[in-house]
Amino acid sequence: MRKVAMCFSLLQFPRYRIHALANSWWETFPILNRRAGITSSFKVLGSGNYGPQGRQYRRYSRQIITMKTEGRKKDSLSSKGNIKDEILEEALSTNLNTHKSSVADVERTQVLDIRKMIAENKELAKLVSFIVFDIETTGFSRTEDRIIEIALQDLAGGKNSTFQTLVNPKCYVPNSHVHGISTHMVNKPDVPRMEELIPILLQYIKSRQKPGGFVVLIAHNARNFDVPFLAGEFSRCSYKIPPDWLFVDSLPLAREAMKSKGFKGALKLSLQALGETFKIPLKGSAHRALADVQMLSLIFQKITFELKLSGSSIIEKYSFSDLELRNSKKKKSSS
Repeated sequence: MRKVAMCFSLLQFPRYRIHALANSWWETFPILNRRAGITSSFKVLGSGNYGPQGRQYRRYSRQIITMKTEGRKKDSLSSKGNIKDEILEEALSTNLNTHKSSVADVERTQVLDIRKMIAENKELAKLVSFIVFDIETTGFSRTEDRIIEIALQDLAGGKNSTFQTLVNPKCYVPNSHVHGISTHMVNKPDVPRMEELIPILLQYIKSRQKPGGFVVLIAHNARNFDVPFLAGEFSRCSYKIPPDWLFVDSLPLAREAMKSKGFKGALKLSLQALGETFKIPLKGSAHRALADVQMLSLIFQKITFELKLSGSSIIEKYSFSDLELRNSKKKKSSS
């Protein structure tokens, strides 16, 4: 068992930069909060009075998080010609595989139950929190490269609806020409490493989750890039993606929306191209997580309006889980 003392008053640290945004939502999108609002300083499980640049005037609260990692322990067995030991070892291995299979079946059932419940009762879609997210990385390899920036925005808007931070990858950043994030910017003591960030990220998303509801995380090219990267970082830090998280890839939705508008041939489906199509100006630098999240938040509302999609239909037809994604990749690799 590891105990980590963490300050949840994020503005105490300059590494967690929370930006104030003006949110405006399309009236026709059924899930979104129809009130436009301004986000304010973000605090999780902490309190304090803050001045300009998030300076704290009184001491922050501190809480101990207990993170427990458990695993099955197997006594080492002697294999010096002892048939009993070999049989016992095989039985233990079989039981472990059966246990893993049972866990996978339970997780799969949970995902199907979420969709089934929403399909049977459309009102449950109102309990779903739709959160747009984006990541920047050191490259395209899911095994070798690392996340160096993450941003999220709750489509419901309101207070604390936006979260953004750089991430310390503990390695060289070779592609700063793409996103403008240099090695010097992220490899610093005041920039959180992923193992430090995940508990805070989990708590932030939980704070946006409605009581008894679920979370749908939306990203552009989520299926092939953002979700595998995020799941890989969680796994390296001994965490699992929560079973009540679903994901939606906005890329195929954008493709359908463009075709419905009469666009033919090779479609330009990058965020920048879609922004030009829908006349949505870019705020900030392209290929920075926060700017891309702001852009996608508006684009997603546009394309779901074009396709006349409700919140329940988005979940039923287009959502997927981390487990489903991993299983589909295993099938492809085995075939």
